[in-house]
Amino acid sequence: MEQSVNTAGTTGESAPYQRLRELGIVLPTPPKPVANFVTSVREGGFLYLAGQGPLEPSGIEHSGKVGAGVSIEEAYGHARITGINMLAVIHEALGSLDKVRRIVKLLGMVNADPTFDSHPKVIDGCSDLFVAVFGEEVGRHARSAVGMGSLPGQITVEIEAVIAVRD
Repeated sequence: MEQSVNTAGTTGESAPYQRLRELGIVLPTPPKPVANFVTSVREGGFLYLAGQGPLEPSGIEHSGKVGAGVSIEEAYGHARITGINMLAVIHEALGSLDKVRRIVKLLGMVNADPTFDSHPKVIDGCSDLFVAVFGEEVGRHARSAVGMGSLPGQITVEIEAVIAVRD
């Protein structure tokens, strides 16, 4: 189920929502936690996002080993989908993407074949999205992109984030 989030092109539309509309992105309903945790925690001036995966609004969750059956290009798209889910979580947690002061840090995990070595190219799917939505100053972030032997449900990518928030 998708929810429309201020994408009608109204006057006064903020930059992140305008950019989402221009990119043709409608924020989905944020994915629910799959175990005993919450999707985000606000502490002081920061919002911490739990790991999200490549879950489509249709319910399809992308799985497989990157470098062994899943291409870099496919996994880049999965990281972008994950980023869209993260934006939905941020919107739900803060009430507006306008409250994002800075994307501080991403940790991108790739379910990779042991010989795969292009993890940064995969996680760029999320990083490129955040820069496109928030602009260079707010969206560019510190990041780690690492390979894992497996991820929950064998999903291709999982990404978590630290977001600086304005009140």
